[in-house]
Amino acid sequence: MSNTESQAKSAMQAALDHLKQELKSLRTGRANSAILDKVTVELYGSHMRLKELASISVPEARQIVVTPFDFNNVHAVKKGIEAANLGVNPMVDGKLIRINIPPMDENLRKQIAKQCKELGEKTKIVMREVRRKYNELVRKQKADGTIPEDMMKKMEKAIQDLTDRFCKEIDTAVADKEKEVMTI
Repeated sequence: MSNTESQAKSAMQAALDHLKQELKSLRTGRANSAILDKVTVELYGSHMRLKELASISVPEARQIVVTPFDFNNVHAVKKGIEAANLGVNPMVDGKLIRINIPPMDENLRKQIAKQCKELGEKTKIVMREVRRKYNELVRKQKADGTIPEDMMKKMEKAIQDLTDRFCKEIDTAVADKEKEVMTI
């Protein structure tokens, strides 16, 4: 595998990994601590990620428990979760916060499934952009005389094969998440 191919592969892998992280943060019917990954809390005049301020656990299928490391911050953490607009209602219970995950109705399930598809399409656009960038790089190398034409054709085919493979992985990841969202 040439250097150009490996660079294209790593760029595509990074885009796929980003998609998987985004899909994890989407809500499903079950409690999932990943929905709190993007929550920030304003504390001491700056915004901090919730993960840095508290431990997060899932004791039941429909409940998340957030335990702040400093119990004095429990109300600031609650405000941060509310401000994230996740469609959940955090409740302070002494030194911890309980988040009950309400069951999702059909409309919400369809809306989240639609978000899955949109994320998948955006990632495919990124894949095509990576393909275009590296194909242009290969053509430039051919124009500069650093590689022969048959090598250029082989590299373009390899980049296209990578694009096809990663697009299939995107479709699989999106379909799996949609299935998880639509499962009651």
